[in-house]
This record gives sequence, structure tokens and C-alpha cells, in this order.
Amino acid sequence: MTQNVIESRLDSRSAKAVANKAALAALMAEVQAGEEEIRQGGGAKAAEAQRAKGRLTARERLALLLDEGSELLELGLWAAHGMYQEYGGAPGAGVVVGLGRVGGRLCMVVANDATVKAGAFFPMTAKKVLRAQAIALENRIPTLYLVDSSGVFLPLQEEVFPDQDDFGRVFRNNAVMSSLGVPQMTAIMGMCVAGGAYLPVMTDTVLMTEGSGLFLAGPALVQAAIGQKTDPEELGGAAMHAEISGTVDFKEPNDHLCLVRLRSLVGKIGTRPEAPFSRVAFDAKRDKPLYAAEDLYGLLDPAPGASNVYDVREVIARLLDRSEFDEYKADFGRTLVCGYGRIGGRAVGIVANQKTNQVTTMATGPMAGQKRVEVGGVIYTEGAQKAARFIMDCNQNLVPLIFLHDVNGFMVGKDAEWSGIIRAGAKMVSAVSTSVVPKISVIVGGSFGAGHYAMCGKAYDPRFLFAWPTARYAVMGGAAAANTLAEVKARQLEREGKAVSAEVRKALWEEIKAGYDAAADPRYGAARLWVDAIIDPAKTREVLMTALEACALNPEVGRFNVGILQT
Repeated sequence: MTQNVIESRLDSRSAKAVANKAALAALMAEVQAGEEEIRQGGGAKAAEAQRAKGRLTARERLALLLDEGSELLELGLWAAHGMYQEYGGAPGAGVVVGLGRVGGRLCMVVANDATVKAGAFFPMTAKKVLRAQAIALENRIPTLYLVDSSGVFLPLQEEVFPDQDDFGRVFRNNAVMSSLGVPQMTAIMGMCVAGGAYLPVMTDTVLMTEGSGLFLAGPALVQAAIGQKTDPEELGGAAMHAEISGTVDFKEPNDHLCLVRLRSLVGKIGTRPEAPFSRVAFDAKRDKPLYAAEDLYGLLDPAPGASNVYDVREVIARLLDRSEFDEYKADFGRTLVCGYGRIGGRAVGIVANQKTNQVTTMATGPMAGQKRVEVGGVIYTEGAQKAARFIMDCNQNLVPLIFLHDVNGFMVGKDAEWSGIIRAGAKMVSAVSTSVVPKISVIVGGSFGAGHYAMCGKAYDPRFLFAWPTARYAVMGGAAAANTLAEVKARQLEREGKAVSAEVRKALWEEIKAGYDAAADPRYGAARLWVDAIIDPAKTREVLMTALEACALNPEVGRFNVGILQT
């Protein structure tokens, strides 16, 4: 039999692993506390006001909609975190988004949180809904909207309304998704006003609860515009739209029965043939990894700027079925690890940054034939060449790709330039850019500079992008940036005739580093939707299984054409 089982050498009882585990557990507790606070939306008082109207909160609705005992893979939870404070904040951007099961079927759900500014659309709300639609569109995921929104948040209308990727794009996406056969159903369970009124009517099926409102302009605006006096029910209530305008397909008495009806309708959606990616029978007990996922807590020191050195195969061994990994060109370009395995029975190709230093023989340049040490986490010419070829092979063989980031960037210097590092990097970026198989990125540690691009960063269309709490996301690390910028600032002060003591230089360095570290924190990136979700390292395999299932819902794979490669 092929000897392809990864042998773990991680000592989870070592002093380093124990210290790392304690530090990461503390960080995870901090992240989870932040998430729980976000899930409170507008708070208890706003939730009670919602219930006083005879309506459920967004999360109460989702609890009834989704299969009992199933878990929502929530996306964009941190959206708008720390933003819009002058307006009282917008927890979760006022909308709940994620992948969940309805009657066993994986669906994208988008639920307005009316406890947050009456479900109004802030700029990040629109961006979050658009991201959900982009994922649903690319993967052909049935999409369910639970609408309870007052429309655009007017004080910020200029940032929500006009541009290509603003609020109006939501309705364009509704039409495109429908044209491509992606099922969309909407339950109107509160207010649905102004431009937001188009969303439900642009979808395939519309449900509406009694007491809800659907109109382009509410009674006050109608009176101001044309002088007509009318009450909300007569203007745009459920009875009117069910009996007179014919806009809604199902009128339901309350939230509970509306969600029962919605579950019934989802259960009748037909299925498409699964995408042509390899999948074998999978048994969760028999095919689980050989090593405990919790061991990953001891792998990385989560402190900003920590110098983490570890064998990335320890991560891979805890993700793949039976820890079996067919490593590609294992002895070449060793600061990148590539190879094949399965997750939940589904074939995957892994591209991962190796964080241990590697000794190799130089093939070209002024030191050809001599040994050198390659720094872990850095992409060298040979690694970029290997990864480019591996990515092309995965596309040729219809194998989805998973990128595990912990990258400092590309190697620099005379040896690197003589070896053609720019040309090799261009090959890797071209292969990533033109890849047609599903791509999923997980930022494990650092994701810096051009290395972020080559490892399928957000600009390179990963179907999903997840981050561990240990992730760092920036052009360069805080210490490196502070070294450069503090010196620039010090020279500026000196040119102005000001004395710059060692203490002043140190203060400048610490101030700049603190700012960079804060901006590199995954919570900062997740607030801006650069990251779809911050995930528990121990749950990475489960998250990837759900993401791969979602990717497989799209049976269409385009023709792979890498274009011109620098040779």
C-alpha cells in the first residue's frame, strides 16, 4: 500500500505547546465573547420592541427555519465591527448571513436584523449581502431572504446608493441568479420599504406575514409627494398584495407559520447533478484524521509578531481524511508544500506555506551548486514554480484547491533576482488567477505582501476566505513597518529642527507598531469583509467540509486556459 499517511511529531505536552495552547485559548475566549456581543444585535430593549409587534428577532427566525440540531456557518459576523460609532454602531451590519440546512439541504440565508436601526442598510450591510449573493451565485446555492428592513440608512445614502457595488447591485444579482437557475425565496416579515421593496419581488417566490408592509413609499412620504392619505395596510399590507396587486405568492398569519411554509417550499426544490469533482463514500468515524484537531491550539503563538516555526504538515494531518496526503514534488521548492488528499470524502489539492527552515542546493545565480538555508514562510523561485505547476495540474484534473496561508512574502536579493523570482512569482499568480476549480483560502498565520496574492487572497476570487484568530493580514508585519516609518518620521522631525532622542524614537516605533498590529488583526479585516469568518482552528476541517459541499453544488466548470506564462 502507498505510504501516504502523515506522521505527526507534534508534542502537545511540550512547554511551548502548552504555552501556545493557553494563549490561543485566551484569544479564542476573547473572540467568542465579541461574537456573542455582536449576536445581541440592537440589544434586549430593541428585541423586546420587536416582539411587541408580534414579530421574532432575526436569530429566532433562523432557529425555526434551520433544521433542528444543525449549525449555521455564519459569514460576515464581524462586519461593521467598530464602525459607524457616531450613529450608535451597527452590530453585524444589521443582517445575519450564513450557510445552513433546511430539510437537509444546504442554503444561503440572509436575514435582516430589525433590532439594529430597523434593519436599515448601512454601506457594510450592502457589502455583506452582496458577498452572500456572490457566494450563492458562484456555487449555485439556494438563497433564502428573511426581509425586515426600513431600506437605506439615509444619513449615509451617498455611500450606499450610487456605485457599481452598492445597494442597487443586490437587485441586479437577484435577476442574474434567477437567470442562472439559482433558487431564491423571500419571506417578508416586517417592513420592506423604498428600494428594498424590489428585493423580494426580484426573487422566485414571495411570502408575506400579516402586519408587514411592502411599498415603494410609506404613508408619510406618499402624502408629502402626492397629497394622498392612506394607512399602511391599505397601501401595502399582506392582504392587499395577496388579493389586489397579486405581488405575494403566500400570505401567512405570523412568523412561525411563514417559516413552516418556507421550509415546505424549500423541501420541494429539485436537485442538480453534483459538480464533477471526485468524491468517495465517507464515514465520519472511520475516515477521521489520525490526530486530534485540538492539538492545533499548541502549534502557534498568537502574539502579534511572534516568530512561529512549525511543520505545516501538522496542520494538514489534522484536516485530511485518515491523515493521508500524496505530497507533490516533496523534495523541491520545500518552503511551499503541495499535495492531494480528501476532506469528507471530497478530493482536494493543498497549497501551504512551510514554516520550518529548509536546506536546499541552489540551481542558478551567483551561488549555483552551493547549499543555502531557505527561510520558512518565504516563497522562493523553486516553490513558486512548483505551486504554479501543481495548481495547473489540479485544474487539469478537476481537483478543488485549498490554500493555507502563513506567508511572509517572496524572497528578495541578488540570488533571488538572478534565479528569476519575479518570473516564477508571475507564473504562480497567473495560475491562481486563471484557476477554474473552486478555491478556498484559510489564513492560519501571517498573510503579507505579494505572498497574500500568490496564495489566493481576496482579490483572486476564493469561493470562501476564512481566518484563524492567529491570522495577521497586511502589506508587512507591524515591527517591519514601524522600523521603516519611525525612521522616516524621525528624519522629518530632525529636518524641522527638532531633537529626536532615543526615547522619542522608541515612542514613535511603538505607536506605529501598535497601529499596524491593530489593523492586521483578523477582526479588523473581518469587520471590512476581507475575511468571511474567523474560525476556531479545531473546527477548520468541519468548516472546510461545509464549504466544499457548497462548492460542489455548481456542476459547471469553465475551460481552463492559463494564458501566457513567463518561461
